Amino acid sequence: MNETSILDIISPIMVGPSSSHTAGAVKIGLLARNIYGAKIKNVKITLYNSYAQTGIGHGSDKGILAGLLGFKVDDTIIKDIFNSLEASKIKYRFEYEENFAYHPNAVDINFVGEIEMKITAQSIGGGEILITKINDFDVKINGKFNSIILIIEDTIGYISKITSIIQKYNINIATINCERKAKGQNATCCICLDSDISDNALIEIREEINPKLLRYIHKL
Repeated sequence: MNETSILDIISPIMVGPSSSHTAGAVKIGLLARNIYGAKIKNVKITLYNSYAQTGIGHGSDKGILAGLLGFKVDDTIIKDIFNSLEASKIKYRFEYEENFAYHPNAVDINFVGEIEMKITAQSIGGGEILITKINDFDVKINGKFNSIILIIEDTIGYISKITSIIQKYNINIATINCERKAKGQNATCCICLDSDISDNALIEIREEINPKLLRYIHKL
């Protein structure tokens, strides 16, 4: 059963004007920043559909950039983020598209650099968000849980190895979602936890399964 607080109902404390188009955009940027996990140097942000049509007026572009730079939904710098010192230190550009295969409030964030990554996300209302893809893999990350995200070669028993380590540290798994494109190829695994996990546990996971990517994302 999902827990809902009064803040989920009345919307977050934020720099407006819109919980879905502004606060949701900031959260998308923050979560994408954490998933990327490297210094951001160059990024292309593509807004789709309603985000593309009304995003500039509602500050969606400002919100996503502010989140990518590490600012939270209630930071007043969002209003003037394009003129900030932080924004001047990276390369960024926005594109706007109509594509009805995407959610009405959807965005692609393409990171360019030593690590290249594409993150697809949706703002689903009331400041709630969902990361739906990392590169070409489907995921479901809403920022409400501490989460371990892995990209790993699909081998027999890798899930049980990961969960055994988590259990050893007495941590409960809220949800687990794994996907592969084909047997023996790369797979993604997103494990949402009910509590924090130690660096030692993450080191054990890395040493045990040697993932191509491992990120630990604190809940927003």
